Amino acid sequence: MNNSLVFKDSSQKRAKAISENLITEGSIWKALLTFFFPILFGTFFQQLYNTVDTIVVGRFVGKQALAAVGGGTAVFVNLLVGFFVGLTSGAGVLISQFYGAKDKIHISRAVHTAITLCAIGGIIMTIAGISLSRPMMVITKTPQELLELSTLYLKIYFLGMIPMFIYNMGSGILRAVGNSKTPLLILIVGCFSNILLDLLFVVIFKQGVRGVALATVICQTESAILTLVILAKSRDSYRFNPKELGITPHILGQILKIGFPAGIQSVLYTVSNLIIQTNINSFGTNAVAAWATYGKVDAIFWMMVSAFGIAVTTFAGQNYGAKKYDRVWRGMYQTLIMTSVFTLIFCVFFWYFGGFIFLLFTEDAEVISLGVEMLHFLTPWWLSYISIEILSGTIRGTGESLVPTLITVFGVCILRILWLFVAVPMNNTINMVMASYPITWSVTSIAFWGYYAVLKHKFAHKVLP
Repeated sequence: MNNSLVFKDSSQKRAKAISENLITEGSIWKALLTFFFPILFGTFFQQLYNTVDTIVVGRFVGKQALAAVGGGTAVFVNLLVGFFVGLTSGAGVLISQFYGAKDKIHISRAVHTAITLCAIGGIIMTIAGISLSRPMMVITKTPQELLELSTLYLKIYFLGMIPMFIYNMGSGILRAVGNSKTPLLILIVGCFSNILLDLLFVVIFKQGVRGVALATVICQTESAILTLVILAKSRDSYRFNPKELGITPHILGQILKIGFPAGIQSVLYTVSNLIIQTNINSFGTNAVAAWATYGKVDAIFWMMVSAFGIAVTTFAGQNYGAKKYDRVWRGMYQTLIMTSVFTLIFCVFFWYFGGFIFLLFTEDAEVISLGVEMLHFLTPWWLSYISIEILSGTIRGTGESLVPTLITVFGVCILRILWLFVAVPMNNTINMVMASYPITWSVTSIAFWGYYAVLKHKFAHKVLP
């Protein structure tokens, strides 16, 4: 791809984007879908980026390498990385509100504060990740034959924290101002680079798990550089200038106020998944490999619903900043309808054809059979999760982060952990472990609708229809 195509943007298009913000004007569903599809394709390439690692090691190295790359290692990465990504999500909400309000000074300050925060956080997470890799794999009862491979993968992977955080924040900044296409282009470049490097390091140089991890770090660095260059070349208020890097205290305070609850939620969410992974690990290597492979299939649904969540959060943030409160909540309803339609389509497709996708990752009959059982058990319950993503995204877009976090922490995290420690020991099967998902999704969705009803009654005169 010619990178100059990514960087070029005519002044006429820029002027039109400034004068006609489609997120705050015109058809709601068209604005949401226009913003949604680039995010969806972006999350697809992000997932492909990660899935290629799994396919390459599963097909060219073996199921032990497959389990090492996609099992407990993924949960541990989410534990550390998820907190910081949740923390910086506050910057995206804040920037979208400033952009909707056309507050150029605060947009610039928020951008440079957020990128500085990412650089500092990247250093901390690199040290923490490398130091804790082996102990965490031991704590989660990683099978002995996977321990060294998993630890090796993690130590190399965590070398890429700074570029990973900078890329994610840069993409969040672009999406916050309504540009979801540029992050997609960067992901496409990174995805194809990752495929080529995976094949080079694993198939040709025979580096196995080490090669997959190195390819990931290199591609993350490439994506971070592209993102910073694009932000630096922008002529809008969100332009990146290295000389302006630094922390603006009151901006940092607002970012943390919105983002810290989301970061804590991410940690507790991952802790519950870590406990689930520990339970899965106790069933042996086949179960770990099947769960890791199911996770790649399952992620196709999650990338769709999370794309709608990102879209509605940005939509809510900009319209809230523009004081178009009725538009915020009408956008929520329309997003729920669209997400439900997509989810039904996904449920039917994966129920009947999901098994064929497993063949991309492994030819082991036991792993495939167990993975399909997992898929059939959980697929019908995907609909019960939608309200959590869309309602919480809308509410966070208005700057309210604490209550959605408390609802999710109790309904998903605490209840899930109670189930794993109380119900599972009474009937220690894989299905009993997996049942923690639909039970907690359903309870949390009901709680979110209850909270929305309270808001509707209390704030009808201001922000709700």
